[in-house]
Amino acid sequence: MTHEHEGEKYDIDYMHDVSSSSTALAAEQQGLKRDLRLRHMIMIAISGTIGTGLFLTSGNTIADAGPAGAVLAYGIIGIWLVFVCQAIGEIATLLPLPGAFNAWGGRVFDEAFSFQMTWMYFINWALTIPAELSASAVAVSYWLPEGSSFPPWVVPLLIIIVMVAINVTGVKAYGEIEYWLSILKVCTIVVFIICGILVDAGAVGGTVYGFSNWSGEGAPFKGGFLTFVKVLVSVGFAYGGSEMTGVTAAESRNPHKHVPKAVNTVLVRIAFFYIVSVFLLASIINTNDPHLINTTKSAATAPFTLVFQKAGINVAANFMNAVVFTSIFSAINSDFYVATRMLLSLSRNGWAHKSIGYTNARGVPLVSLAIVTACSCLSLITVFVGSGVVFQWFVSIIGSIIFQSWILILFLHFRFRYCWKAQGRAVSDLPYVSWGYPYGNIIATFIGVLCIVANIYLSCIDPPVHPGDGASADAIRAYNSARDGYAQGLLSAFFPWVMSAILFFSYKFVRKTKMVKAEEADLDTGRFIPTDSDLKDMESHGPAWKKVVKFII
Repeated sequence: MTHEHEGEKYDIDYMHDVSSSSTALAAEQQGLKRDLRLRHMIMIAISGTIGTGLFLTSGNTIADAGPAGAVLAYGIIGIWLVFVCQAIGEIATLLPLPGAFNAWGGRVFDEAFSFQMTWMYFINWALTIPAELSASAVAVSYWLPEGSSFPPWVVPLLIIIVMVAINVTGVKAYGEIEYWLSILKVCTIVVFIICGILVDAGAVGGTVYGFSNWSGEGAPFKGGFLTFVKVLVSVGFAYGGSEMTGVTAAESRNPHKHVPKAVNTVLVRIAFFYIVSVFLLASIINTNDPHLINTTKSAATAPFTLVFQKAGINVAANFMNAVVFTSIFSAINSDFYVATRMLLSLSRNGWAHKSIGYTNARGVPLVSLAIVTACSCLSLITVFVGSGVVFQWFVSIIGSIIFQSWILILFLHFRFRYCWKAQGRAVSDLPYVSWGYPYGNIIATFIGVLCIVANIYLSCIDPPVHPGDGASADAIRAYNSARDGYAQGLLSAFFPWVMSAILFFSYKFVRKTKMVKAEEADLDTGRFIPTDSDLKDMESHGPAWKKVVKFII
C-alpha cells in the first residue's frame, strides 16, 4: 500500500507509534487529520508568497526606487524571509502543532509569549479576510459594464459560502484548491518571464529594450535613501503569508519530509518569481512611465498587463484580472484556514473557550469556522454600508503584525536552539536542521529590526500641517486626507507592539507565568513519530538529476 493511499491506516499507525513511544500528542493536535500531501504543502508555500502585491503593485516599487532600488529591496527582504522560513522548517518539522510558531513560545520561553503571539496572529488573519473580500468585489467590477447596478456585496457573500463549503469538507479540500490555484499563478509568472525575455530582447514587439531603462533619469536608483527605506517596508508587506507553511505542518501526512521540502522552495521562489519578474519589469518599462504606478489597482493598468500587451497579447487585461481574482480567492481560502487553526490553538491551550476547540469526524474545527465566518459577514456590513474608512484603519495594521511575527519567529529559534543545547541534545538529532544558523539568523534579525524601526520612523515624520482658517475647501479636504493617512500610519506602526505588550503582561499578571528554564523546556510533546512507511517514503529514489530537481521544487 503506497503512502498516498493509506487513508485510515495511516492515522492508526501514527497513533500507535505515538502511544508506544515516550512522546504524546499535544492537545492541539487531537482530532485533526493529516491529509496534506507533499504537492499540497509545496503549492501552499508558493501560494503564500505570490499574490496581488506582485501582480498589481510591483510597478510602484520600480517607480519609487528605480530599477536597481526595486530589485535590491526585493532581495534584502527575501534574505530575511529565507531565514525566517528556515527557522520555521526546523521547529515545525520537530513539533508540527496547529498553532505553529505561535505555540512554541510557551514551550521554550514563556506561556504569555504564546498567548500574545497567537491572538495577534489571529487578529491579523481575521482582518485580512474582509480586506480580501473587498478586493474581490473590485476585481469582478472590472468585467461589469459602466453604470452597472450589480450589488457589490454579492461576490464577497458568494465567496464566503464557498469558503464554508470548502472548510467543512476537510483540510484535503483546502489543499486541493490551493494546489490548482497556485499552479495557475505559477504558470502566469512563467509565461510572463518568457514573454518578458522575448520583449526585452526585441524578439517580439519590435523594440529592443535591453538595459536601456537601467540608465538615465531615475535609474538605476531613484528617490534617495528615505525613499528606499519606504520601498523596503512596502516590499516586506508584499511577502506576507510565506510563514504559513508552519501552520499547515500540523496536518501534513509526513512533516519530516513535507515541511523541509516546502521551506526549501522559498529561496527559489524569491529569486525566480519576484526578483526575475521585477528585473524584467524594470528593464521593459521606464521608471518614469506614468503607467507604472497603478493608482487604480486595476488589472488593465497592472505592470504585468503592460508587458503582455507589448508582447502582442490583446487579451492580457482580461487574463490578468482573472489571475488577480483567483489569487484573491486563494488568499481568502488560506485566510479561513489559518484563522480557524489559530482559534483552535487558542482553545486547546486554554486561551479561549474550550468549545471553540471542537473538531468533527473529518478533523474540521466547526466552532472556529463558524466564528471566522461570522467575523467575515460582519465585516461585509462594515465595508459596504458606509463605514469603510473605519475598517481601513484596522486593515492598516496587517502588514506590521506580519513583521512582528517574523522577528519573533527568529527570536524563538534562537531560544529553541539554546534549550536544545541546554538539555544535552545534539543538533544532528533534529529531523531538519536550518542551514546558515546562527549567522543567517543574525543577518535576518538585523534586516527585520531595521524594517520595523524604519516603519515606526516613517509613521512619525512629516505630520500634516493645518492650512489655516482662511484655507480653501480643497486645501481643507487635502489636509483631512493627509491627517487620516498619518493617523493610519501611526496605528500601523504602534498598535501591534502596544497590543502585544498589553496581552503579554496582562496574561503574566493574571496567570503568574514564569520564564521556562532551558533545561525544563518541553521539546517532546507533540513530536511527529514517523511510521515505517513514512521512513520509506523519505528515502531517495531515482537518478541523481531527479534528486536535484526534487530538492529544488
